[in-house]
Amino acid sequence: MRAVVIYESMFGGSERIARAMAAGLAPHAEVDVVNVDDAPSRLDGVDLVVVGGPTHAWGMSRASTRQAAQRQTTQEIRSRNGIRDWLRSLSGAPAGVRAVAFDTRLDKPRWMTGSAAHGAAKLLHRHGFPLLAPPESFFATQTPGELRAGEEDRARNWAAVLAAKATASTGRH
Repeated sequence: MRAVVIYESMFGGSERIARAMAAGLAPHAEVDVVNVDDAPSRLDGVDLVVVGGPTHAWGMSRASTRQAAQRQTTQEIRSRNGIRDWLRSLSGAPAGVRAVAFDTRLDKPRWMTGSAAHGAAKLLHRHGFPLLAPPESFFATQTPGELRAGEEDRARNWAAVLAAKATASTGRH
């Protein structure tokens, strides 16, 4: 099985989750981890695409929310583009490619923070990607780039479950 994890990350938290997921997928799949700035426009030869990024203003980031986030810190921004833009640029799902979405957001009820993963999952579905699992959120602290303790382990474990589910249904290892 071949998987690609495509992430948008402003301060590094979503990138850390993406890399933890790649570690969880790796025993079951050949995995590439790609910043959305470098994401391919075609997903040929991919069996599973994992897409995620930070939650901004109750959903996926926009140019204006990325600019606002950049003004809040002196840290280098890791992604110039957003997963929303990349997903909208896709012409459709290649046959046999399944998908799943994740986000990072503050550790508060979803009705208070929104979820980039839910919006990404909707766009993936609209493009014809069968969703392997419901969208998943990983929790950040108030400090830019910091994750709640244990979130990278949770991401790794979640991805391992996804990989087992994907390989069981396709028979491809």
